[in-house]
Amino acid sequence: MLVFGGPYGNLEACEALLAVAERRGIAGKNVICTGDVVAYGADPQAVVDRLRRWGCAIVMGNCEESLAADAADCGCGFDEGSTCAALSAQWFSASRRDLNQETKQWMGGLPQRVDFTLGGRRLSAIHGGVSQINKFVFASTDLAVKRAEIALAGGDGVIAGHCGMPFTDIVDGKLWHNSGALGMPANDGSPRVWYSILIPKVEGIDISHFALAYDHHRAAEKMRARGYPAEYAATLDFRPLAVLRCSAAN
Repeated sequence: MLVFGGPYGNLEACEALLAVAERRGIAGKNVICTGDVVAYGADPQAVVDRLRRWGCAIVMGNCEESLAADAADCGCGFDEGSTCAALSAQWFSASRRDLNQETKQWMGGLPQRVDFTLGGRRLSAIHGGVSQINKFVFASTDLAVKRAEIALAGGDGVIAGHCGMPFTDIVDGKLWHNSGALGMPANDGSPRVWYSILIPKVEGIDISHFALAYDHHRAAEKMRARGYPAEYAATLDFRPLAVLRCSAAN
């Protein structure tokens, strides 16, 4: 099972991941996306179209929920007054402009949860949390929070997205896994993005995180050309700008 989250409208990263899947012989039916197909990147419609053709399972993210409802903002959960809250208005407006109506209707029909069994374990793919679609759960989040969310899922573990950081935790013998984001780097000092592969074994599931290189300069240039936030474009190609400070409420 190939897992990724947060493509964020980044077509170059999406195509690089599809090439990985082809080399590994992983079909779309064995792939799960944990949501936020569109956001900061300059190719929201092209990324949606490409993933739909691939046939992977896609969980509704808060971005899909907000775009389908024609909401006032992306519902990301950033603290009011933060830089990310201000910049989100820019990319959200651009994505609304660049997506067709049929795609927005499709987004509204996506499931907020996909349950499946792998290696004898019952897992639930969600976006942020079971209790709240835009809940931020990081590696540093208290185990009690993860324990409660896993209990709400009612199985052997959770495959989540939203926070954009790759990590795997075992909580009382149950899984919390986040593949990281495909469309933006993980604040690790490189332009790499992330995905993961889960392989069923006799004794359980083997989980591996993988970094992915792609043409991040091209993706960044398209963001600037098409009216997406220059601050996020700078994150892709490492051009110096004012420090981007984002915070999220739990």
